[in-house]
Amino acid sequence: MPPTDAAVLHGFRLRNAERNLGVYGVHLHREGHEPVEHRFRNDDTVEVYSASKTVVAVAVGIAQAEGLLGLDDAVVEFFPGVLHADGVEAMTVRHLLQMTSGTTCSWHTPVRGEEPDLLGAFLAAELAAPPGDRFMYTNACSYALSRIVHAVSGQDLRDYLVPRLFDPLGIGNPQWLRSPQGYSLGAVGLQLRTSELARLGRLLLQEGRWGEDQLVPADFVAAMHTDVVETAGFPDPESMAGYGYQVWRCTVDGAWRADGKYGQFSVVLPRQRAVVTVTAHHEGAANDILRAVWDEVLPQLATH
Repeated sequence: MPPTDAAVLHGFRLRNAERNLGVYGVHLHREGHEPVEHRFRNDDTVEVYSASKTVVAVAVGIAQAEGLLGLDDAVVEFFPGVLHADGVEAMTVRHLLQMTSGTTCSWHTPVRGEEPDLLGAFLAAELAAPPGDRFMYTNACSYALSRIVHAVSGQDLRDYLVPRLFDPLGIGNPQWLRSPQGYSLGAVGLQLRTSELARLGRLLLQEGRWGEDQLVPADFVAAMHTDVVETAGFPDPESMAGYGYQVWRCTVDGAWRADGKYGQFSVVLPRQRAVVTVTAHHEGAANDILRAVWDEVLPQLATH
């Protein structure tokens, strides 16, 4: 007899307890089934860290569809008069999406306010490699995308997305931390519940469609996880499968994910027509949570 919906998550629940994975909540969406969620603590909004980046990419896809920008547009064109380092003029929107800007601006904690102009610091930073040459992960790329959305729309990233993404998905009044200059950080800082992050994953599984509305162009969603760059050199295989438009590919064939620090994941499983979403605070290797999904949830989906 196939397992019940709740039983699909049973093995994951045990793994979380046995390995002390620090999971707050796990949510399973499967086409044709009611969603299943198990809570390990109160269903509060939590910081989803770099899973915020995937929402930034969605905003870029929407802005492209509205004719506000192109992926091969030069970044400096959006900020006339802002000084930039030699070679930065070759940097494009696509380079920012794929983390191949070449910048030396590491900037992993952009909330302390030590930089008087975060965008200016990014553009003025010397390049370690020509744009497009290699993957170099930095929050600065995602923040620059946030600023580009503002430049072309006249609205802050969060405000731009309210009627175009958050309201249609039923995510009411989302909070997004801002830079010292008052702009949504983009790279981090979005506050969501587990089920709300799961709606993002479901939107991506459905190729940008929500109900009767195409919120994000299907071809852009496809490119998010197929127009990828190599990410060699990491110690964990889950970080070596490639990076697309602010998303990571997975070691499981066809799977890809929004991914945030401490174990914030929304994993899109096209072959299983499913999305597994986790919010957590795991001080160890966050990808251990992914491996729990592969070992304990994925086999159940194949038999259910």
